[in-house]
Amino acid sequence: MKPLSRHYPSYPNVSFTSQLMRLTTLILNLVATTILATTATAQPSADAIYHGGHIITVDDKNPRVEALAIKDGKIIAVSTKADVLKLKGDSTKMIDLDGKTLVPGFLDGHSHFINSLQLSKQANCFAPPAGPGKSIKDIIAALKKCQQQFKIPKGEFIIGYGYDGDEIEDKREMTAADLDIAFPDHPVFVQHVSLHGAVCNSAALKKFKITKDTPTPKGGVINRKPGTMEPEGLIMEAAWVPIFTNMPMPKEEELLSQFKEGQMIYAAAGLTTAQEGATSASDIALLQKAAKNGLLFIDIAAYPFITEAKAILKTNPPETFGKYTSRLKLAGIKITADGSPQGRTAYFTKPYLTGGPGGEKNWSGEPMFSKAQLHDFVRLIYNNKLQLLIHCNGDAAIDMFLDAHQSNAKDRTADLRTTIIHSQFVRKDQLQKYVDYNIMASFFTEHCYYFGEAHIKNRGKTQAYFLSPMKSALAMGIRCQNHTDFNVSPIDQMFVIWSAVNRISRGGEVIGPDERISPLQALKAITIDCAYMYKEETSKGSLEIGKLADLVILDRNPLTINPMEIKDIKVLETIKEGKTIFRAGK
Repeated sequence: MKPLSRHYPSYPNVSFTSQLMRLTTLILNLVATTILATTATAQPSADAIYHGGHIITVDDKNPRVEALAIKDGKIIAVSTKADVLKLKGDSTKMIDLDGKTLVPGFLDGHSHFINSLQLSKQANCFAPPAGPGKSIKDIIAALKKCQQQFKIPKGEFIIGYGYDGDEIEDKREMTAADLDIAFPDHPVFVQHVSLHGAVCNSAALKKFKITKDTPTPKGGVINRKPGTMEPEGLIMEAAWVPIFTNMPMPKEEELLSQFKEGQMIYAAAGLTTAQEGATSASDIALLQKAAKNGLLFIDIAAYPFITEAKAILKTNPPETFGKYTSRLKLAGIKITADGSPQGRTAYFTKPYLTGGPGGEKNWSGEPMFSKAQLHDFVRLIYNNKLQLLIHCNGDAAIDMFLDAHQSNAKDRTADLRTTIIHSQFVRKDQLQKYVDYNIMASFFTEHCYYFGEAHIKNRGKTQAYFLSPMKSALAMGIRCQNHTDFNVSPIDQMFVIWSAVNRISRGGEVIGPDERISPLQALKAITIDCAYMYKEETSKGSLEIGKLADLVILDRNPLTINPMEIKDIKVLETIKEGKTIFRAGK
């Protein structure tokens, strides 16, 4: 038998074992090269390649890239232009950004999507610059324009939104009498900018059965005419809830027809995922019907409201939550623990400097629910292993919830993705408990602009300057989101970023200069950190291979321009899973 070594090449001064190892390595390299070549040949070409502009991945592991490729609605490459071009095929669309900026699709930190279905037939009564309502006269003019435009017949409701008594020139609350003069034949109400109340005229008060004999519920506000028990017009918080749940609603067919227009409000701002942040049972049924009929082209995460949770869970059991069906998912449950600081109904440990909305003295606001009720609600949610979003503005409301969490979470530090919506006036010691209990905060930095002066007046400069303290929270390792609370403020993600970076009020004051954050941090709060809140960080929020091709093209780069100009950046195009759903000018 011939020696085995004779079948292999001979190398001088090298042992047989070494020769065998070298040959084995050569064979393995040849096999690997063949496999790689076959894989490269078999890999499908990209549907589209984006190049020629700024690409902000929001991925700390791969922050600077030159091009991005997508296939079948997902990202398949994010790298140098030379590498990405290897995926170019005959049918690949080459999209030259021409110096513009590509970012991940924006996610909604908190809003009320369902409101978008009706706004087109309601009067915009926001104070400037969001609307024309700088005085009671201007608000009435907007309501009249709405009535005339839609030919609202006598006896039917005229509805406005965005009323803010602190920002009108009259320096007083609008009353039923103001509206009665202008609208003697229509019930009218104008929702408060907080969405926690409204000013009603006499016909609307009668429809809602609010009279001098109606008691003011615990946690509610019914402004009365001086020296009497007659309702004056403004209804807030717990007194508003039964009205809110029984508001006049268009027919289902009309609402379904508005889904495209409602989603376009979000898509035009670059949002590819929206939130319905306090969903009634009837709204869930409507959303599910829209999804079933294929009407959704952005993702919607809905959070049923706690007062209807038990009934909703009977038809939508916990195991059905957290999963998209035709772009809709029930994501968790929403609780509202207190009111709004601008409406002076948020719940604080110390009194307001300006008293209560109805002239109450030594007023600290009130919780929406009792301590026992809140504990029951939190226990219900946690026992069903559902995500909890809880609205807390004042520090006393935050204390109440932290106590409920501590008492009812089986594991206080578990990864529940519990999020305290707004967290406007959180204290530094409470932020530490957020860290200890693994709780997130979805802040609302636009309050610095819209209500900065009101907060200074109502709460004092020290507390107002710690409003939505994103920099402090991020420094402590808290995952933060940021939001518009639409339609408390308009859907405008560039303004959300701008407000977090600059914190400037209507009057030009910087509300808390020490809490300003960088443009990149502000961008993360509406992309990857928001995706984390939704438990979708593996599929959304950054430009990474395997994630959904949810993209936004901006006319300028928010990370490099003058920070004061960020609010002026335009969304040029919004892409959902590779398909354009909004293009400016079309």
